[in-house]
Amino acid sequence: MQLQKMAHYIDQQYDAEKAMLDECRAGDFTLDNPYVKLNPYLIAPLTALVHFRTKEPRAVTVLVKGKDDGGDMGITYKPATEHFVQVLGLYPDYENTVEISLDDGSKKTLKIKTDKAPDSVHKPTFIETTAQYMDGKIVILSPTSSASLAGYDYRGDVRWYITLNLAFDLKRVRNGRFLMGTHRLLMPPYHTTGLYEFGAIGKIYKEYRIPGGYHHDQFEMEDGNLLILTQKPERGTVEDCLVLVDRNSGTILKEWDYQKILPTNVGGSGSQDAHDWFHNNAVWYDKKTNSLTLSGRHQDAVINIDYDTGKLNWIIGDPEGWPEDMQKYFFKPVGDLSKFDWQYEQHACVVLPDGDVMCFDNGHWRAKVKEKYVPARDNFSRGVRYRINPEKMEIEQVWQYGKERGSDFFSTYICNVEYYGDGHYMVHSGGTGKFKGEPCNRPPVQFRGDDEKYLEMQSITVEIKDDKVVYEMRVPGNYYRAEKLWLYDREDQLTFGKGQLLGTLGVTPTFDTIPELPVSKTVPEKNRLALIQEVDRLVLKGLFEKGQMVELLLEGRDSTVAYFVPTTKRPFLAMCVGTFLEADDRAVTFPISLEGLSGHYKISIIIDDQKYDTGLELDV
Repeated sequence: MQLQKMAHYIDQQYDAEKAMLDECRAGDFTLDNPYVKLNPYLIAPLTALVHFRTKEPRAVTVLVKGKDDGGDMGITYKPATEHFVQVLGLYPDYENTVEISLDDGSKKTLKIKTDKAPDSVHKPTFIETTAQYMDGKIVILSPTSSASLAGYDYRGDVRWYITLNLAFDLKRVRNGRFLMGTHRLLMPPYHTTGLYEFGAIGKIYKEYRIPGGYHHDQFEMEDGNLLILTQKPERGTVEDCLVLVDRNSGTILKEWDYQKILPTNVGGSGSQDAHDWFHNNAVWYDKKTNSLTLSGRHQDAVINIDYDTGKLNWIIGDPEGWPEDMQKYFFKPVGDLSKFDWQYEQHACVVLPDGDVMCFDNGHWRAKVKEKYVPARDNFSRGVRYRINPEKMEIEQVWQYGKERGSDFFSTYICNVEYYGDGHYMVHSGGTGKFKGEPCNRPPVQFRGDDEKYLEMQSITVEIKDDKVVYEMRVPGNYYRAEKLWLYDREDQLTFGKGQLLGTLGVTPTFDTIPELPVSKTVPEKNRLALIQEVDRLVLKGLFEKGQMVELLLEGRDSTVAYFVPTTKRPFLAMCVGTFLEADDRAVTFPISLEGLSGHYKISIIIDDQKYDTGLELDV
């Protein structure tokens, strides 16, 4: 058994960047003889960097030629004499043609050969749109089932993917970069250490670490600070807190605790339990009303609270089962009630410029009382737009898409909607599934082992403009959200230097009881123990039977720090991201933050009634 040291990708990328820049400086690279580096930041195989110098400042245009004219992608960069040109949108397993041209008319054509994409980059089974409509944009799907984060053009050809297991929604922010959950698991089943800010070329500029971990969604404020969904796991609940994080330092500036706003034991959806009572899966800030809108899947509720005070303003959802003193927060349906449906276990709330509220209505169970539950075969999911009047507390359904497609479009979980303008929307039903030919009544990623051979998963992404479908793509597998964007962005400027680790993981809770036990120096092979030291944490991995008593001990000169390692996994009723799930149910991953630790430690582990000296030592 060894203590494996694993460098953060920020450090790995910095080393790769230094080596690359050394090569650039050592050569006399010109437009006719440029320096070309494929996948310069190690995680984006369909990107490259081209370097050369010009005597006079010149604007540079890069164009990746498509397999037809509609597939061309490119951008023009500002004049300079030293050029580092980002090449984005290459095809996998293809000799790509890339044109580099200057504003003086000179041009260089490069051939860049790429490797085959891994099987985890799933190919669409159906796509219908036009090159004219897509205008060079791609649709990026973030995976929930076993797959890669990938972007597809109008033909369904993959033009970008990331090799890291990044989690939840990818969002482009004002500086042209992306924000997405890290690949570093903090606690099961999918809560990660925080967010990465990275460029399309793959460079990670920042990691924002959150003590309670990140899940589901984030929102960039006008001043650049970030709203990030989190929790306080030490109190035994998840997905019921929101923090505001300083963009430059990673410091938490403000916190909203939903347990101070809502009762935790009422209004439950069919998936609610005491551990995951609210299941916040989206956040939206509205400047006009200075309010936060939050989607709570496990209360079938979209709620709105005052940004400054946290006071509850209103709730969109079926009021059945909520106590009398809460009824004043619910809206009364008006208009054509024959076309009105409440949303259930919804995702991705969006506040529109006119104050309307959109969301993806998953419709899971589509009732508040078990006796009224609607099974998947008779159910539907949809994108829906509600018009609300908070003064009169009235609500009207003004648009929907998906109900007419019935159970084939039904997703028990995940999914999103996007608003591009009145009458122009995306509806992404990313969690459809059939088990033995029947629509799934639970998230398809929860089917494990032998059941998987009877499972069919599909993601369906649709755009509707003026009530006509102008785009539809179907991909095997389940995908959390879909985002349409141009891969090139003028604000996404490549800057050199080491990325930043911001914020903190906090201090991992310790365990007070350390039993006196016999010591063995032979660590059981059956437990397959591994210890990994990262820049900010120690990660224990192993195989343990359900309910085994396990403690990890860090024995210092003057005292011992003990950590209880959970081996009994909770049944998660909302597996929004299943990409961190282990094939073996006995697999345990337990990270320990290095914050608060200092000095030299010997590492031991207790398994049931035996203590084992691993022979490993840790310096912090």
